[in-house]
Amino acid sequence: MTLPKIGNLAPAFQLQNQRDETVALKDFRDSKNVVLYFYPKAMTPGCNVQACGIRDSQAEFAALDTVVLGVSPDAVDRLQRFEEKQSLNFDLLSDEDHAIADKYGVWGMKKTFGKEYMGLKRTTFIIGKDGRLKHVIDKVKTKTHHDDVQQWIKDNLSD
Repeated sequence: MTLPKIGNLAPAFQLQNQRDETVALKDFRDSKNVVLYFYPKAMTPGCNVQACGIRDSQAEFAALDTVVLGVSPDAVDRLQRFEEKQSLNFDLLSDEDHAIADKYGVWGMKKTFGKEYMGLKRTTFIIGKDGRLKHVIDKVKTKTHHDDVQQWIKDNLSD
């Protein structure tokens, strides 16, 4: 799989969030930048750190006209538990069949402790208000992810 190209329209999607509501990329067109971050599994250490960093910086994202959407192959009920356990304040999207991860080129072969398996590669896409892909972070640092993303938006998308 290959990542979508910077400058192209971001692949469209429509997924259920942790409250079983439909969220579509087009909902934010012309009004918000979108940080679409793919993470492997809710309620695991790295994913907790990454999600809590986003949770704690929602005001900063709002000030940048930016909405954050987390996508994983978890079922809606697991996402609901993740939201409750970590007091999350943004949408988590369920991509159980990994169709959207495939569209974004982030589902593929992974290797952990010498074992190979198919899985989701932790990757973040920054999409402008025009719906075009502006930036891809494929080497995500979970502890500083929120700061890294905000800095990129401030440097490149702020009015």
